[in-house]
Amino acid sequence: MELESNEGSTETMEEEEAAGSGEREAVVVFFDVETTMPEGPERRRTLLEFGAVQLCSRSLAEVAPPFATLVRPAGGDLGEGAWVALERKGITRADLAGAPPFRDVADGIHRVLHGRIWAGHNIDGFDSEIIREAFAEIGRSPPEPKGAIDTLPLLTERFGRRAGNMKMANLANYFGLGQQIHRSLGDVRMNIDVLKCCATVLFLEENFPKMLKGYPGFLAPDDVSMEFIQVSLSLSHQFRRSLSMKHNDRPLQVFCADLRIHFDIRPCYQDSAGRPKLNIVVGIPESLRNVLQSCDEIAERSSQVFGSTSVWNPVVREYGYAHAIRLNLTFGGDDEINGTEIYVKEAISGNIQKQVLSEVDAADLSSWFAEGNMVDAYFSVELYDYMQNAGIRLVAKKLIVTAYA
Repeated sequence: MELESNEGSTETMEEEEAAGSGEREAVVVFFDVETTMPEGPERRRTLLEFGAVQLCSRSLAEVAPPFATLVRPAGGDLGEGAWVALERKGITRADLAGAPPFRDVADGIHRVLHGRIWAGHNIDGFDSEIIREAFAEIGRSPPEPKGAIDTLPLLTERFGRRAGNMKMANLANYFGLGQQIHRSLGDVRMNIDVLKCCATVLFLEENFPKMLKGYPGFLAPDDVSMEFIQVSLSLSHQFRRSLSMKHNDRPLQVFCADLRIHFDIRPCYQDSAGRPKLNIVVGIPESLRNVLQSCDEIAERSSQVFGSTSVWNPVVREYGYAHAIRLNLTFGGDDEINGTEIYVKEAISGNIQKQVLSEVDAADLSSWFAEGNMVDAYFSVELYDYMQNAGIRLVAKKLIVTAYA
């Protein structure tokens, strides 16, 4: 089996960089390893393949031919299960039997990696450890990175879970990059392509937020990463405790489109200013249900830790056969700065017109937010604890309702 390889000196490559640019560019080495997986407590992971692509940190151009090599495992048979898995990847017994042992390729791998910026998907938790274990087994010091870029936590934090989980196969499928082949060099190139796609999307969203995201600061359900959800405690000017829910240190705000209204507005109750209390009940997709139920669990635990003894009210309810939530509309201050923005979209023409909530009468509200109508909702996830009742309150910041009449 032929593999692209480069085991020449990297000093020549760096000299060419310096001559071409006037200064020495940082080199980012994207790499990936393929291994056997332990089948028992005494089995260790065995390095079978290494692949790397070396990129200029400024241009992302390849600064050297790719390096890839199979590695002949030391010490007997890998086990029938391992061979079956390897043959699915296109690695045969004959390929590994004819491959060099790690001791023979260690110099080349060391030259590629040492003193460079390492990059890869889950390299901190897997690939880097495999490299260190392999060098330790032959009694040599491992290569050391100048720095490391693990795209797994990076994309989880910045890109979110739009593709479902953050496995490379799902990310590649999301961008239409084809199937992951689980070969080192192929996976490296896929990792680079996925990172470029994510960076492009984030760049466009950052520079054209209203055009592409509609309302900046709000996350789609698939963009919410539960590991970044936290509940913080603060004290008001009257020394009253207040809990808030945040995502990556920012207030959690969510966007979800095409929600069907199950219970329409019925302005029977009034607030302290004599204005009607307004809310609607809408059905939600599974993605939003999973996010809000996880938020519920985190918030309830945090509330108890902070000493609350109130009864917790779940934010997601069952209405018939559907899961639904209640969205609360607010008037805000006298100038409506913080009130719910309402936009009415005509079903036939698609024209959208903004409405001022304080100027809208009950008949119009009942018509727009009638049962069965569809609404796009932008809302904040807020916490309350009042009169021995606690839970999550969803406050509508912007609603785009489709009017059919």
